[in-house]
Amino acid sequence: MNTNTPTGAPAPSDTPKGDRIAKVLSRAGVASRREAERMIEAGRVRVNGEQILSPALNVTDADKISVDGKPVGQPEHERMWLYHKPTGLVTTDRDEKGRSTIYDDLPADMPRVMSIGRLDINSEGLLLLTNDGGIKRKLELPSTGWLRRYRARVNGRPSDENLEPLRRGITVDGDRFQPMEVSIDRQQGANAWLTIGLREGKNREIRRAMEAVGLSVNRLIRISYGPFQLGELKQGEVEEIRRKIVRDQLGIVLEDNTGTAQKKPKAVQHASRKRPGKPRG
Repeated sequence: MNTNTPTGAPAPSDTPKGDRIAKVLSRAGVASRREAERMIEAGRVRVNGEQILSPALNVTDADKISVDGKPVGQPEHERMWLYHKPTGLVTTDRDEKGRSTIYDDLPADMPRVMSIGRLDINSEGLLLLTNDGGIKRKLELPSTGWLRRYRARVNGRPSDENLEPLRRGITVDGDRFQPMEVSIDRQQGANAWLTIGLREGKNREIRRAMEAVGLSVNRLIRISYGPFQLGELKQGEVEEIRRKIVRDQLGIVLEDNTGTAQKKPKAVQHASRKRPGKPRG
């Protein structure tokens, strides 16, 4: 463990060995860097048996780290998964209202993962999961610019004319939404199906934008996130993305790019939870 004391500060040319503790915890799949910093400040982290209260600390492989009394293993390599989130689950570690979370639905043998972005409780479809805080942060940055596609069922009879404000960009309650790609797929009785593409994801953006043009969303499914597709993945199922694809799509260097532990990723269903039935369109 590398620490600086008031009486023996290192010379400016000295560079502490290792990585910041929050980064190491993130790489180990414990939490995102920001959450790891909060855990440290709450006194939940010990290094070599000593409680630490500041994330301004570098650690190396020789240091023994524990969180809430449990040893933290060596960081895993970067991994990503596709997950088909059902409705009725919130995308958070713990919910203050006691509602079920996506983490209650994941297979028991999954490592500690974080979601890349969120879907609200009433939305379903593709969520990307990762064990690496760096990947999470990179893909959530607006500068990444990946297009996210959704299928939305709306109550009403939309026309290209009344969807045009969404294509130009619209302001709702002071929030400026960037131009969306919106196409009408089909009218089905009192409802219509739309395909929507956007490059940012403000809170309930699609629902709020639709309400602004007189349409009510009654079903919302994310079908893709950048190059990653929901495909035939069923509700509640998880599929690991091959490491070579992670490397190619994210432009990161992996120590071993031969693939994941599963040569052919296989969707896994949580055995202890009955998968919600797919609602009819």
